[in-house]
Amino acid sequence: MSYLFTSESVSEGHPDKVADQISDSILDQFLAFDPDSKVACETLVTTGQVVVSGEVTSKAYVNIQHTVKDVINKIGYTKGEYGFQGDSCGILTAIHEQSPDINRGVVREELLNQGAGDQGMMFGYATRETEQFMPLTLYLSHLIMHELAGIRHEGKVMTYLRPDAKSQVTIEYDNDNKPLRIHTIVISTQHDDFIKPASNSKRNIEKADKDMLDTIKKDMTEILMPRVIAKLNPSIQRLFEHKYTFYVNPTGKFVIGGPTGDTGVTGRKIIVDTYGGKAPHGGGAFSGKDPSKVDRSAAYAARHIAKNMVAAGIADEILIQVSYAIGIAKPINIFVNTFGTSKVGMSDSEIAKKIGEIFDMRPRAIIERLKLLNPIYYETASYGHFGRDPKIVTKQIGDKKIKVELFTWEKLDYVDKIKKVFCCA
Repeated sequence: MSYLFTSESVSEGHPDKVADQISDSILDQFLAFDPDSKVACETLVTTGQVVVSGEVTSKAYVNIQHTVKDVINKIGYTKGEYGFQGDSCGILTAIHEQSPDINRGVVREELLNQGAGDQGMMFGYATRETEQFMPLTLYLSHLIMHELAGIRHEGKVMTYLRPDAKSQVTIEYDNDNKPLRIHTIVISTQHDDFIKPASNSKRNIEKADKDMLDTIKKDMTEILMPRVIAKLNPSIQRLFEHKYTFYVNPTGKFVIGGPTGDTGVTGRKIIVDTYGGKAPHGGGAFSGKDPSKVDRSAAYAARHIAKNMVAAGIADEILIQVSYAIGIAKPINIFVNTFGTSKVGMSDSEIAKKIGEIFDMRPRAIIERLKLLNPIYYETASYGHFGRDPKIVTKQIGDKKIKVELFTWEKLDYVDKIKKVFCCA
């Protein structure tokens, strides 16, 4: 019996993602000038207004106003008619220092004894379903949003596009969890009111709205989706050969959007940020948090482990859970589930024990292994934290140019070590 599975993604202009990008841009600013900064930055965006709050302990000064405006303009909220514009929005800042009661549990004279910044459980996941070791439904949802944003930024076609958008992909799988076909794709995109009614009569208004929707549907079918499909390998392209249901702006019109249509808050898209619902989530968001917060750093480390384990051939699918107590360096547990796909003669609990021997999961060890004290976080705040390409870039932050390595947790740098340990076990 086949089954259906669905994941969604949102664009960089979605209100919650605007908030995430502001929080992570502020974090990057602090880390660029003081790598030891302790930051927990929360952002709220609504009609014409941004509220930045949280706890920061740092030697660096960050111009919050400038940073917020720069992020909003970069996303594309540059017109007053959007109801939210970088150059004119109000910005309220309410930031205070980190609690000394938390700080005393984190900071240690011996760096590797640094305690976890909070209690909680974090998850990492990987699957052979895609070359990125990510669930296919989420990979496609992200790709659709990324390509749509690319079209909007290029400004050559579909010039009516506005920044806010969402996608959703449903795939039919067989009993062996192999994808059979694309079942349904949903895309909702904010747009200009680019066809005006001939008069204010209900009939003419409905006709103008229908003509706009027909144009958007046609462009999604003939411009966006061919660009998306062209970027896929042949095995995934074949899933599109069957007829699938394609919903575009199902409400019929999406002019009012972004922070004007819906208030956005940091950390509300944790499933979009991770594995699209294919794996559990511990509940802790990522954006705006420095790596002393294991909500972020340990989740990155767990993904790093899971991806390298699957790439090493230990299993076709693997879930890692790690948990911490606040102020304590060593994790309470490491849990592994290979979903019956293990290729080694060991139980999942035995695999978990070996992982604990290979990977030092103390917070400071994670930070050093994955180079997490660098300003690398703005890039994570849209289109997912996982399944991305690790790369070295030079970033301009204020008056400083910094060469950093992005998405270090996606590197397959432990495959040989894992193979050596498990083949000799």
